[in-house]
Amino acid sequence: MKSMGLPPVCGALLALTGCVVVPVNPDGSLYHGPALQPAVHIAAAPTNLTLPIRLYPINESAAVTGMIGGSVTNYLNGKGQFTLNVAGESMSGEATRSGGSGSRAGVANAYGARGSFANCNYAMNTQSQGTGRCTFSNGAVYQLHIGQ
Repeated sequence: MKSMGLPPVCGALLALTGCVVVPVNPDGSLYHGPALQPAVHIAAAPTNLTLPIRLYPINESAAVTGMIGGSVTNYLNGKGQFTLNVAGESMSGEATRSGGSGSRAGVANAYGARGSFANCNYAMNTQSQGTGRCTFSNGAVYQLHIGQ
């Protein structure tokens, strides 16, 4: 008995056939997938704000040292870190808003390794600018400027 084979052309055609799955909605219309939404990037809120500070002499005791520079880092929760460098002595301490983070007025204190200290009162005009007055342990009094 002779077997019947498919001609080579038929075999090639069968090899090229395939199946395609097309998703459809229950009503028979084509399903196009969910609508793509544009990506939204939300920037993280800052965790602190570091501002330069400058202290200008008001009395003769302060004039001996001259202008003093430093910084205050506001942790945006009513507290911060206060640093100064006075005649080669590094001083550090804290700054606290008197009525919490929503208040404009506050106090700042710093202490140095040689035993010097500074006590300041300030008021913020904006989140990044303010003025005040600092009195040092040697009697020097300075006008405080906070911000750029």
